[in-house]
Amino acid sequence: MSNDLPPDDLPESDLPESGAPQVVMYTTQFCPFCMRAKWLLDKKGVEFAEIPVDRDMAKRQEMMARAGQHTVPQIWIDDTHVGGCDELFQLERQGQLDSMLGVQ
Repeated sequence: MSNDLPPDDLPESDLPESGAPQVVMYTTQFCPFCMRAKWLLDKKGVEFAEIPVDRDMAKRQEMMARAGQHTVPQIWIDDTHVGGCDELFQLERQGQLDSMLGVQ
């Protein structure tokens, strides 16, 4: 997990309401791991900003520079780089995800 900040150019409508952690996920359209990660966050009622990188090489390069990874999804909760889908579900299994997301 690294401590990179989320991108500054997210539209205000993509940001969660005040006080909620900012969750950012770089994705591609047909990625099954992206779908699983989105499903888990949706199940928890967590809003997140999705940045599709399948047709935007600049966003893909941004993701790779921030994450040091080329695979999707790449997920941040506030300034903490969670990693991918496996790491997100690992946090869930360890009982740490809800506190990071500010959910009960």
